[in-house]
Amino acid sequence: MNYHSLSFRRILRHISCGVILTDAAIVAAVYILTGNRTAVICGAVVAAGSICWGILLTVIFQKKLSSFTVEICSTLEEMIQDNVQEKPYMEEETLLARIVHRLRELYRVMLRQKEQNARAREELQSLVSDISHQTRTPVTNLKMIQETLQEENLTDIERKEFLKAQESQIDKLDFLVEAMVKTSRLETGVITLEKKTQNLYDTLAEALAGIFAKADQKQMDIRVNCPETFMIAHDRKWTTEAIFNILDNAVKYTPPGGRIGVSVERWEAYAKIDIADTGKGIPENHYALIFQRFYREKEVHDEDGVGIGLYLTREIISLQGGYIKVSSSSGEGTVFSIFLPNECVI
Repeated sequence: MNYHSLSFRRILRHISCGVILTDAAIVAAVYILTGNRTAVICGAVVAAGSICWGILLTVIFQKKLSSFTVEICSTLEEMIQDNVQEKPYMEEETLLARIVHRLRELYRVMLRQKEQNARAREELQSLVSDISHQTRTPVTNLKMIQETLQEENLTDIERKEFLKAQESQIDKLDFLVEAMVKTSRLETGVITLEKKTQNLYDTLAEALAGIFAKADQKQMDIRVNCPETFMIAHDRKWTTEAIFNILDNAVKYTPPGGRIGVSVERWEAYAKIDIADTGKGIPENHYALIFQRFYREKEVHDEDGVGIGLYLTREIISLQGGYIKVSSSSGEGTVFSIFLPNECVI
């Protein structure tokens, strides 16, 4: 017999028939062995009582199981229709309550995953849109330069100027693609930051090494105030990238002969890194805007860059449990303050 194809009610019927037949066999055996009618009658009464109680238990169990099944199906239907609501009795310590509670927990996990996937799709669409917008200008310029270079009546001087302009557009496109790759890897979690306790002084030195040449050309004064053994948990590679982006902007937007100061101090919960310059400054109402991807002030469009450095910096610092603040005013310079958790990781 294939019990998998039997309904629960039919299984109960088979069991009930088995119990009745067993009781009848026991009563018959008692009569045969003893020949005592009184014992047979008592056995029959006991058997009938057990059968009645069995039937009652079966009915109650069947109703409970039916109620259990209805509730589970109802909860699953609510999950399918995305309309799960809490019910007071779910706080009871019963098997049904525990199962339904787990189903609701599963639904909440699935809902959070669905929201994360939706945000990821929106971010991906935004990223693709930004890439398309940002690459359109240099690609268009390269096409125009290429068409011009194909003309035969250009002088050697003109041809060199166009080749130089072409090189500039290629460099811009290469920088843009590299920046976008870094951003997309951070946002999608392809790259994870590995924090370990190490010397922050060495990290600052690596970041400063990238801007010394540009700062020297503009005869800028750079001063650093950081203990040579300042230990803190951070990812050196990406923290260097974050600090370099701020320093690079400081050199770019500070006039020749200006100053850049880097100072570090240890607070109770955070280590604070201040990067101050004597540049053009940032209006207070633009503080939030400067950390947006591809945002650039109208006054600095002639400067090299695509407006992704500060966005990348904020992402890197946030992923390490820190945050960044800016203090500035037009014409009076800017101070970027990076706060990293003051902790050690073994």
